Amino acid sequence: MPLPQISTPTYELTIPSSKKKIKYRPFLVREEKILILALESENEKQIAEAIKSTLKTCIITRGVKIDALSTFDIEYIFLNIRGKSVGESVDLIVTCPDDMKTKVETKIFIDEIKVVTDENHNRDIKLDSNLTLRMRYPSLNEFIKNNFNFNSEGKESIEQSFDLIASCIDVVFNEDESWAASDCTKKELTDWLGSLDSKQFKEVEYFFETMPKLSHTFKVTNPKTKVENEVTLEGLSSFFE
Repeated sequence: MPLPQISTPTYELTIPSSKKKIKYRPFLVREEKILILALESENEKQIAEAIKSTLKTCIITRGVKIDALSTFDIEYIFLNIRGKSVGESVDLIVTCPDDMKTKVETKIFIDEIKVVTDENHNRDIKLDSNLTLRMRYPSLNEFIKNNFNFNSEGKESIEQSFDLIASCIDVVFNEDESWAASDCTKKELTDWLGSLDSKQFKEVEYFFETMPKLSHTFKVTNPKTKVENEVTLEGLSSFFE
């Protein structure tokens, strides 16, 4: 006689970038095992495949393309799936900003962590009176690099920075015509970036600086100085240190 089936609860959330509502379920033990083994391997490709596979199986709503989701969408969805799977709060140790040395334990509830968007953020960057550059958000591969970087140096090279920016170019256009990045080679895109002046390049960097991000601001009191501190954590990795 076969063992009885165990029912799995389902939940709903809204994808930050598209505002589309999706249904999802928690990790199962077999999926968590795959994730743990992938993380232990410290292999970027293996981790990417494990996360992609887990998201595909845990997102119940049809038609959600994991590869098309932005970094912050993936962070938000992954955070919520993990929250429903292993606990709806995380315990962290933070450093008090007033003396930069006292450590304080704090509990953060996952449903309080949101994707925050800078009001000055814009995907369209006006390069001059004629041309506009439209950017797209980093996707799954950049999510892996940002949150599971096993490079001991922990530093991003200029070449890596250019590669990231080039991969996020969507289209360049004016009133009469447009040039899609998908029609260009990686070298053509990086060479084109190199032709921008400093002011134009700073505008491109500002796109990344103000990009929507997983963020949570909370207060902690330093037990030594009695000063109340405001602490802001950003990015998925900040909540699982």
